[in-house]
Amino acid sequence: MSAPAAPRAAQIQVAATSFLALFAIVGIALYGLPFFYDFMVREFGWSRAQVTSGNAISKLLVGPLFGFLAGWLVDRFGPRRLMIAGILMAGIALVGLGAIRTLAGFYFFYLFNALGNFCGGPLPNQVLLSRWFTAARGRAMGVAYLGIGIGGAIVPFLALWLTQEVGWRGALQGLGLLIVLAALPLALVVREAPPAPAGAPSPEPRAPSPASIRTVVRSPAFYLLLAGSMCSIAAVGGTNQHLKLFLSLDHGYSQGAAAQIASLVLVSSLAGRLGMGWLADRIPKKYVMLLIYLLVAASIPLLFLTELRGAIYLFAVVFGIGLGGEYMVIPLMAAELFGVPVLGRAMGVVLTGDGVAEALAPVLVGRMHDVTGSYATGFAAVIGFAIAGAIAVAFLPRSVAPEPAFVGAQHAAPLHAPPRAG
Repeated sequence: MSAPAAPRAAQIQVAATSFLALFAIVGIALYGLPFFYDFMVREFGWSRAQVTSGNAISKLLVGPLFGFLAGWLVDRFGPRRLMIAGILMAGIALVGLGAIRTLAGFYFFYLFNALGNFCGGPLPNQVLLSRWFTAARGRAMGVAYLGIGIGGAIVPFLALWLTQEVGWRGALQGLGLLIVLAALPLALVVREAPPAPAGAPSPEPRAPSPASIRTVVRSPAFYLLLAGSMCSIAAVGGTNQHLKLFLSLDHGYSQGAAAQIASLVLVSSLAGRLGMGWLADRIPKKYVMLLIYLLVAASIPLLFLTELRGAIYLFAVVFGIGLGGEYMVIPLMAAELFGVPVLGRAMGVVLTGDGVAEALAPVLVGRMHDVTGSYATGFAAVIGFAIAGAIAVAFLPRSVAPEPAFVGAQHAAPLHAPPRAG
């Protein structure tokens, strides 16, 4: 029979689908937009708090209203439809942002960007990958999440080239079209769960999961994971959203030099995604999370040493490695603690909290700069967030929650490898 070969080919297609979706929606849209903030500051006269507030307001509106609903929809109907909608909304968002003239238009299209991220970004891809991969889940997540690093690494240079050719507005619109062209085709045809083997009882992979989210939200570990994740996301978002503003407007870096450093961050994140995914399959995920959060906390003080030639490049490498593992390890930890049947709903809540943190931290940092004229207090605040996240993670349990042997249509093996003997 050729049945054993089919899942392998399908797994490759699933990984490629997630790679391209994350490449487009997170790598290009999320990491590409801050490249254009200094153009908006110069053209419209907006403050740094205002130019980062589009991300804040959109995520504060979308997250609480839509985050848990998106998780429920993924568990109930599968990730594919949500991914398709998210890809289209993310593309529309960048095309629209290239045409804005007012702050109201800026907020409106940033709302589409946030919706695209929730619908087509990490959440549905985490569930899709968790359904298709078992013992190698960490490596699969790491490979798929390379899309974020590669997209984020090339977008500064692509945006710079497009800006030189067609202006910053045309560059944004070109990136919006690229999102749809890159991510939509495979998302239209991806299978949402592995097929059941011949003779096995037919499951209902799209039926509501019998597992209850109530047991998850009553667990102290859930709130430790939520707090640790929010603090780390605040540190990463508060730093990354201001990096080009810090380099270009405060320290006089050229557009090309700033693009080079932003790209180095994302190139370094590739090593973080692969390395942390490899580690997560071999040592307790709690310790992988702790390492990632400490890397983020250790990198930010290097921004105070920009007069030293190599400091900014060392920052880019260390911060990039932490950034690469940070988004990827949270769903791995959640799947291990709470199980795949409730992963969509659990991550819907966690990503809602993360969206709030990612929204507020850049505005806080921007406001601190607007008041003091310096990033010193803002960067000190994000260092504090990273340390607080590491403290929360340190209290997470090492034990793995029991999980059903069969999830969706995945009947061939339990989702977790047997416990190690040593």
